[in-house]
Amino acid sequence: MRWLKKTVKENKGFILFIVLMVVFRSAIADWNDVPTGSMKPTIVEGDRILVDKLAYDIRLPFSKVSLKKLADPVVGDIIIFDSQAADKRLVKRVVGVPGDTVAMVNNQLIINGKALDYQMVSSSFENQEKIEILGGITHKIYTHSLGSQLSNFPMVTIPQGQYLALGDNRDNSADSRVIGFVPRNEIIGRSKKVVVSFNYDNYFLPRAERFMHTL
Repeated sequence: MRWLKKTVKENKGFILFIVLMVVFRSAIADWNDVPTGSMKPTIVEGDRILVDKLAYDIRLPFSKVSLKKLADPVVGDIIIFDSQAADKRLVKRVVGVPGDTVAMVNNQLIINGKALDYQMVSSSFENQEKIEILGGITHKIYTHSLGSQLSNFPMVTIPQGQYLALGDNRDNSADSRVIGFVPRNEIIGRSKKVVVSFNYDNYFLPRAERFMHTL
């Protein structure tokens, strides 16, 4: 074991850096790969988004134990959560918080009895791009021109400790309409920025225009 002690002693600065980096990524901030188009056009395939793990809680490193709650997600937030129902990590947008009533009719959200207004950006035979203002946050969404089985759901009241989250690609997202409400304790952070993006259709070359892009 003498060689091990010598190695540790000679590299203690580097080892300390690695330990601190791992702790930082576990409890403070991390980046998350987005492999699907469920959040298009806001987030595209190949984006690496910054995850602020201190947005809502101070957690014990390497665990999901909350040491102190700092805030709760609000409507419009892009959240990252480890979904037990989907058995994977997901990225979606909060459209309803505990106590809200939410319904969707032909891809139009109705929140607490108020229907959201949408501005058409572009339209084709297959898809539509619209501007949605949700919780004071203006962003774009995609919908299918003819809709889908995901385009409608009846009014639901969101229980305490739960959140309703949808993808911005409304007719192509396995979100709360598929997996149900998102439990508060599954939410690990919030994202507001793309760190870097790689174009899967162009030899994984970086997309310069999305470097540190604000969501």
